[in-house]
Amino acid sequence: MARLLKSAHTEQPWRIHALAPDFTVEDVWSFRMPGSGPGDFPAALAALRASGGLARQPGPARFLFALRWKLGALLGWDDPRAGVGARVTSLRERLPADLRDAPRGEDSDALPLKGVYELATESARELANKTVHSVMHLGWVRGADGDHELRMAVLVKPNGRFGRLYMAAIAPFRYGIVYPALERRWEAAWREHRAASAG
Repeated sequence: MARLLKSAHTEQPWRIHALAPDFTVEDVWSFRMPGSGPGDFPAALAALRASGGLARQPGPARFLFALRWKLGALLGWDDPRAGVGARVTSLRERLPADLRDAPRGEDSDALPLKGVYELATESARELANKTVHSVMHLGWVRGADGDHELRMAVLVKPNGRFGRLYMAAIAPFRYGIVYPALERRWEAAWREHRAASAG
């Protein structure tokens, strides 16, 4: 995994650019998918889903998420009235006709982000609460070594000054704990998928 410049996301011809021009690109990361080819994005997504949600993350990452949900419950950050469809309108309301007919991707209680769309080389999921409206965008890009890699971009629209302070406060935890945990889990999931496919 490597942290990338924001241009690694903005210079790709993703559909999300037209749908979320009022969002800021917060983070861009790449995840290695050894042996992958141009048509393997659906298989990569399936491998990530099979790897489990937050419950399968390493202890430090699970602790951080548990702490965040506890704080959210105590302080009312995750009140349904602050979520998608309440405080903010879902990005699905912005979809052009061809994307409205596209799959959204599977939703589950293990993953708090809900599907917006899922295509052959990119997908988007969203989450909103009292701090931020956030989009996780996954894209499929040919890497320098010839294999394809998974690119994750986090796009955000903070809810005022508090939302901006919140994003700044959690940045060290994202970079130091959450994203490295994702790297290990997602890349292991891809290797397990490859091994199962070869067997």
